[in-house]
Amino acid sequence: MDISTAIGLLLGIGLIGQGIVFGHGQLMWFMNPPAVGIVLGGTLAATLVNYSFSNVLQIFKVTKIIFGSQKWGYQVMINSLVEKAEKARKTGIMSLESDLNDIKEKFLRNGIELAINERDAGRLRNFLSLELSNIRQRHAVAQEIFFYMGAYAPAFGMLGTVMGLIVMMNNFAGGGEGAIGGIDFDVASKFAELLGGMGLALITTFYGVLMANLVFLPIGGKLKRKSEEEIMMKNIMVEGIIGIHAKDHPILLREKLMTFVPQSKRTKA
Repeated sequence: MDISTAIGLLLGIGLIGQGIVFGHGQLMWFMNPPAVGIVLGGTLAATLVNYSFSNVLQIFKVTKIIFGSQKWGYQVMINSLVEKAEKARKTGIMSLESDLNDIKEKFLRNGIELAINERDAGRLRNFLSLELSNIRQRHAVAQEIFFYMGAYAPAFGMLGTVMGLIVMMNNFAGGGEGAIGGIDFDVASKFAELLGGMGLALITTFYGVLMANLVFLPIGGKLKRKSEEEIMMKNIMVEGIIGIHAKDHPILLREKLMTFVPQSKRTKA
């Protein structure tokens, strides 16, 4: 499990709460369900206008990706591909068919199955590249949704603030003065209500900025990083499958695949 996301969210919320308390404020001042509803509801509504319903549903499916970690390391994958290359050279590529059920990675399993049945190396590479391109495109949509939500949230926070100020100004201007002897008291109470209402109206901006910069934009960035890692892993698989299909020597194949791995993470076989 990748706990950095949870740690980051908790740390951010904790620091904000600490700032409120140390600034002699009260946390209850910032608990405003209508403000949360305006920001979240407005952001979701704008996202639905921009994307199809099926695309928006992806934001509820990425939780596992955000908090999950990569199961396969680059070195482990390379070792697995080299082992399959050795077997293919000794007993033929058709011998890998018995190993398909043991391969958990769907992309790798489908790729090796395709290599077994496809004789033309060019067609094999085209099929694998097309599949990789489709995966990259699906990832880009999920990332883009969160980046757009990060742009919408502050705007709806400001919209909620403007709405609140308009309501308060109209209520303030529409109030009666009362008796002549009570004019000063009435004005003072009205200003007290106005100042309190302004603080309440600004909470929507607070929630908009908070959600954009602590939730939506960081999650979009996290998805982008994880997508890059997954695409890198699948590029290794593509080159490994092509090498197996071409019956490359396992030592040469290992050296080729190791070029994908950062120098600091390379280990000797």
